[in-house]
Amino acid sequence: MGKLISNYNQLGKTILKIKKSKKKIVHCHGVFDLLHIGHINHFKEAKSLGDILFVSITADKFINKGPSKPLFQEINRADFLASISFIDFVFINKDESSEKIIELVKPDIYCKGPDYKKNKNDLTKKIFKEKACVENFGGKIHYTRGITYSSSNIINKSFDILKPNQKKLIKSVKKKYTFHEIKNIFESILKLNVLVVGEAIIDQYNFCEAVGKSGKEPVMVFKDLEEEKYLGGSLSIGRNISPFCNKVKILTTIGEKKEFKDFIIKNLEKNISTTFIAKKGSPTIIKKRYIDKVSKSKLFGVYNLNDSIISKNEEDQIIKYLKNLKRKFDLIIISDFGHGMMTKKIVKNITGKGVFVSANSQLNSSNKGYHDLNKYLGVDCIVINDSEIRYELRDKESKIELLMKKLKNKMKIKYLIVTRGSEGAIILDNKNKFTYSEAYARNVVDKIGAGDTLLSITSLFLKKKFDVSLSLLVGSLAAAFSVEKIGNNPLKKINMIKSVEYLLK
Repeated sequence: MGKLISNYNQLGKTILKIKKSKKKIVHCHGVFDLLHIGHINHFKEAKSLGDILFVSITADKFINKGPSKPLFQEINRADFLASISFIDFVFINKDESSEKIIELVKPDIYCKGPDYKKNKNDLTKKIFKEKACVENFGGKIHYTRGITYSSSNIINKSFDILKPNQKKLIKSVKKKYTFHEIKNIFESILKLNVLVVGEAIIDQYNFCEAVGKSGKEPVMVFKDLEEEKYLGGSLSIGRNISPFCNKVKILTTIGEKKEFKDFIIKNLEKNISTTFIAKKGSPTIIKKRYIDKVSKSKLFGVYNLNDSIISKNEEDQIIKYLKNLKRKFDLIIISDFGHGMMTKKIVKNITGKGVFVSANSQLNSSNKGYHDLNKYLGVDCIVINDSEIRYELRDKESKIELLMKKLKNKMKIKYLIVTRGSEGAIILDNKNKFTYSEAYARNVVDKIGAGDTLLSITSLFLKKKFDVSLSLLVGSLAAAFSVEKIGNNPLKKINMIKSVEYLLK
């Protein structure tokens, strides 16, 4: 019966005891989500190479195999492995890579499956680091033999974890592209130069806990515990695009005193350049959200902003920059949060000049009643949510498809994307065809920025004229990654590629 080791201290003592007994340790590491005959043969061969078989598994939060993965939580996977008679010890690795666990175990033999024998085929390239780490401690790497089985393939074919529109979308992508072709598409997008125009926002999360009702007033009292700051608005869009493109430029407004400028620059990737326009009489926009520490539920928000229209002088500065910058970029993404930056004149100087333009013009608490989508007539792509399109067309009852056709014709745009929360998104394309994608996120923690993420990543693929089904799939996966953690965390390209790979199996 295998033994589940619960912490690093216990692990260290166990390994020390084994080393003193001079027994040979064999180490296997992986996700091991859905155990199958391939895994069992892998473990049997590994055990035959030594005396002690040690198996470590990747913790849930580090698994990026697409939506609804892993199928089983880490404790369930560990318990199952511990029940296998020839596995001696099992450990849940709480680190993103396996190098730390290899350093602790110092195995004589480190076993990987036959699909890793060609190291260059590993998308993450982690196998090279694992191999170097093992050999550094005098161990050897061994690739087991036998037929390669895929847990993801078995899950995709045997378990009904995908919704109807997800299956339809994935089937459409598989008909048109192989995974190898999609990998090459990701590489081709690197050549795009992208300009992001819109307000800079700092998203601040104040975590607190309820103390109770005030003794003197009928109000709820909360204890302030800690805070976290994230880049939002146009800054977040720029960060999400940066792993996919060699060159990204952000043209944005910040406060008159340029608060947070150093914080912004420090947290932007090296391939992102910035031009800041100081808005007179305004602070850098900061949106504070108070969050219950335990449940992660949002309690209320406090915004520090001046949402008046920018001055004529500031508008002229932006237009001057645009005239100099525009011809250098393949794609322009407008992020309009309705806080006074995106005037009609500025938008006019962005559109109609041969460059592909995508826009997200949000209806929010600051601009309700003043929201004007008409200034975006003729852009290539617009993203809008279900309630926003109904507000724009003053229609609460009609089918969403009818409203999309009406707005697309009115706006004279090529692509219209409507996001629908847990129901996913719909694209009406330049051929007036609808493509649907249900939402891929399984555990929604924070929806802030999901629409911006979907727009920005989908736009990269639409600009390159790749199929709409592939464009929407990748954009939807990006949106799923963005909502599963608190704050605007930048996307990782490798995670996106791996998710596509596992979905297509």
